[in-house]
Formats: sequence, C-alpha cells, structure tokens
Amino acid sequence: MDPIFIGEMLAALMFFGVIGFLLLGFPVAFTLAGVSLLFGAVGMGFGVFDPSNFGSLPNRYIGFMTNEVLVAVPLFIFMGVMLERSQIAEQLLLTMGKLFGNMRGGLGISVVLVGAMLAASTGVVGATVVTMGLISLPAMLRAGYDPKLATGVICASGTLGQIIPPSTVLIFMGDMLSGINSQVQMAKGNFAPTPVSVGDLFAGALLPGILLVTLYLSYVLFKAATAPASCPATPVPADEKSQLVRDFFVALMPPLLLILAVLGSILGGIATPTEAASVGAVGAMVLAALRWRLSFRILRETMIATATITSMVFIILLGASVFSIVFRMMGGDNLVHEFLSNLPGGPLAAVAVVMIIMFFLGFILDTFEIIFIVIPITAPVLLMLDIDPIWLGVLVGVNLQTSFLTPPFGFALFYLRGVAPADLPTSAIYKGILPFVLLQVVAIAILFAFPQIVTWLPKMIAG
Repeated sequence: MDPIFIGEMLAALMFFGVIGFLLLGFPVAFTLAGVSLLFGAVGMGFGVFDPSNFGSLPNRYIGFMTNEVLVAVPLFIFMGVMLERSQIAEQLLLTMGKLFGNMRGGLGISVVLVGAMLAASTGVVGATVVTMGLISLPAMLRAGYDPKLATGVICASGTLGQIIPPSTVLIFMGDMLSGINSQVQMAKGNFAPTPVSVGDLFAGALLPGILLVTLYLSYVLFKAATAPASCPATPVPADEKSQLVRDFFVALMPPLLLILAVLGSILGGIATPTEAASVGAVGAMVLAALRWRLSFRILRETMIATATITSMVFIILLGASVFSIVFRMMGGDNLVHEFLSNLPGGPLAAVAVVMIIMFFLGFILDTFEIIFIVIPITAPVLLMLDIDPIWLGVLVGVNLQTSFLTPPFGFALFYLRGVAPADLPTSAIYKGILPFVLLQVVAIAILFAFPQIVTWLPKMIAG
C-alpha cells in the first residue's frame, strides 16, 4: 500500500482521535500529546513516521519560553485579575446601571457597555462573566427582566475580551501567524515579506469589536421596543441622582485611562504589546492601591490566579506542538492543502469551510485548544492562497468567541451557572445565548463580506 496514503489516513484518524478522547473527558494537553505519540508509534510501524522528528521539540519549547511577545500573556492576565480584585468592575456596573436605569433595557445596555470596557482593560473572560453575574443578574431578575435575556446579555458581553484588545487569543494568533506568514512568503519567493505583528491584529480587531458591541446593543433595544415586559426600566431613586455624575466619572476614568495607556501605546507604535502589558500590570496595581485594595493577600491571590491560567494555556501549547509535528510529518498538511485548494469557489470558499469547522469545534473544544490545533494545519494553506493574515486572524478570533457560548462546553455558561441563583434553570441560560450566537454569526458574515472593516485601521496606522 502507498506509504503517502497510509500517512495521510493516520493523520486524519489522529485528528478525530484527539476530538474523541477530549469528549471522553481526558485533559486537553495530555490528550494532544498522548494521542499523537500513540499514532506516531503506529506510523513508525508502517514506516511513515521517523521518531527523530521529535528532536525539534526542545528547541520549540525553549522558543516558547524565550519568546518576548508571549511574555505579554501573563502580564495581561495579571492586569485583568488585579482589576477584578480591586472591584472596579463592580463600581462600573453599579454606576452604569443607575445611568441607564430610567430607560427600558437600561440594565442590559449597561451590561454590554461595561463588558466592552472590561474587555478592553482586562481581557479575562471568566472574571468578567462571574463579576457581572454576581452583581447584574440579581438586579436584572429583581427588576423583572426575562431570565433568558438577562443571562444571554451577561454571557455574551463577558466574552468580548476574546476579540477586543488586549486579547490573549490575539497575542497567540499574532505570534503564530507571523511565523507562518514569513515561511509562506519565502516559499513563494518573497524574501522580504511585510511582517505581521500582534499590534496589527489588535488594530484589526478594534472595529470588529465595536461591531459586536453595536449588534448586542441593537438587540437589547429591539427587545425593549418589541417586548418591553422583558426588560423594564429601573428608575433611580431621587437621593442617588445627585451623586450620579460624580460616581460616573469616578467609575469611568480609571479604566479609561488604563485602556488609553495600554492600547494607545500599542496602536501608536510607542510600545510593543509586551511593554504595554507591563505598563498595564503596574497600572492595575496603582488603581488597586488608590482604592485601598492593594494588599499582600490580594497580590498573592492575583499571582496564583495568573500562574494557574498561564500554565494551563502553555501546557496546552506544548501538547499541541507534539500533535503538530506528528500530523505534519505523516503528511496531514498535504492532505489539508489538497482539500482546501481544490474546493470550488477558490480561496474564499476555503476560508468559509475552515470557519465552519472551527464554529462546530467550538461546541466541544476551548478557544486555545482550537487555535493550537487548527491554525498550524490550515493557516499555511490559506496564506498560500493569498488570504490576508490580519483578516484571517481577526475572523478566527470573532468565530472562536462563540466557543465560550455554545453548549455543551461553553465556559461562559459554566461561569454564570456557578454564580446564578439555584432556582434559575440551566435551560434558561442555554436558550438565552442563542440570539447572541446568531449575532456573532451575522458579525462573521459582515466581516467576510467587507474585509475592509478589519484591514482599514492597520493600513492607516502603517501609514
């Protein structure tokens, strides 16, 4: 039998084998590495895999550890956790709720706006969803909100940190696409390619993030107009109105200044994402200190949470490296290249198929799991077909935001279920996110039809 055919078949079976073991509940990082080693051994038996290929793993791991761009990941996580501990999110939610309380859907609007601000200043989905769930959900239910609308707004707004910069997903994708794009361009004979940076992806994701916020707000206003009983107004008591303006500026200015310092320095070319992340981490501690919330206990809790989240992501990355080596060396990349290149409809059809596959993988896999598995396999083929890497990265980011919302393994649903009242049925949470998943599909379609929404700002900044 043809060795090439055997290798490609084993690579395809390994891909589905990984998904199968993950569905059985095995840990992601160890599943990726373990299944890959198992199929690598089978490949050795058929003579289609050389174990010496694993010799590149130490260099890969050292490369991850010494990659200056990836240092931004724990720094941004630290910034987000510290801001959550300093109760800035709580103050923002309470103040915004009062500001929009006099209009129908006001609490829903405030949740969306606060979710966007927290996304731009923290980027930590779990902390955002839990914080808004603890504070906003009881208030919305007491005000008579439809539980499905209340839970849907909170879950969807809490996941905006996946696409609105500074997003850890965009940091990893920017680093991956940078290396892949350089290899592809050199293979095509371009030995001086235009580099792709994390800052480019941050710039490209800004308008799509605003697009998502606009769609969410439009849906809340639509519900307020067509079903006013589902989101009634919550008038502010007269004794609290006098302090509303002062509370608004006290709650708004600290995170706004931090956003300007972090994102402004990156987009303005003043600092790299890593340098800006360090400024954000220090700024978060300063804001906590100004609120008299900076203590050894809070600092210790923040550092433990940062180490836990960072370790989880990087262990998945190490397991994905083993998977990538076995998959590519057995000819899996050639199989993917042939499949995507021969699709009717050309490059855009290939992108559409990859987006559909990622969307459905989001039902069973986490965001990082998907990008570490799928991007190394598909991105080289798509970039070889002259797809813009910035557009591709942002499109993937918006698509994978749905992985936090889609059952059965949507983490935002789990976070909210953990803090929601016991009498609130889980079915209400699942039903509540359906309109927002559809809105994200609409956003993907808009970005697909009008790629300039993504590419315009990076080109403007580049001059």
